[in-house]
Amino acid sequence: MKRVLFLDLDNTIYPVSSIANEVFDNLFKLIDQHLGETDRQAAEKAKNELTRRPYQQVADEFGFSGELKEQGMQLLRNCVYDKPMQTYETYDALRQIPIDKFLVTTGFTKLQMSKVKMLNIAGDFKQVYVVDPEQSNKTKKDIFQKIMQENGYREEDILVIGDDPKSEIKAAIDLGIDTFLFDPEGKYTNENVTHHAKNYQDVAQIVNK
Repeated sequence: MKRVLFLDLDNTIYPVSSIANEVFDNLFKLIDQHLGETDRQAAEKAKNELTRRPYQQVADEFGFSGELKEQGMQLLRNCVYDKPMQTYETYDALRQIPIDKFLVTTGFTKLQMSKVKMLNIAGDFKQVYVVDPEQSNKTKKDIFQKIMQENGYREEDILVIGDDPKSEIKAAIDLGIDTFLFDPEGKYTNENVTHHAKNYQDVAQIVNK
């Protein structure tokens, strides 16, 4: 039986696509101005990646100039989202599981915490951690280890739930923790995960095994 869930936020509890145009509108315009003139395809791909991955990673991968990277950082650093948001409908299945839960999300602190507020999910978690690359070199793996040490959880006590095989899922695998890859669009086929589903209806059963 599992004692605790570690959850990601973006594309795990709610779909980023539901707020992307408003949150990233000015940043997308910047990218079009800097990249779009020379490589429209790269600009579109970079914008798509920004709905799934931290800004700094995308900026480095797509070779944003120093100017573009800094302008983007300035836009996102103080960005907050203050309009109503909705979780995935299937998230209610996780809410109802009566064990400890921790939220571990990567991004700009103000923006991530504003999403938590607008989703009204803070009360679902024992603690919320924002891994902010601008403030620290810590990773999700570091935070997972910190939570384990501070709460006395063993690897077998934990289930990590997320949408990104290269982020929280990889961190969990590296630590020997069971994983649940949330894949509502069926994008992944052969990932090295413990569980893989389009919804959360089976998580309670997994927890109680």
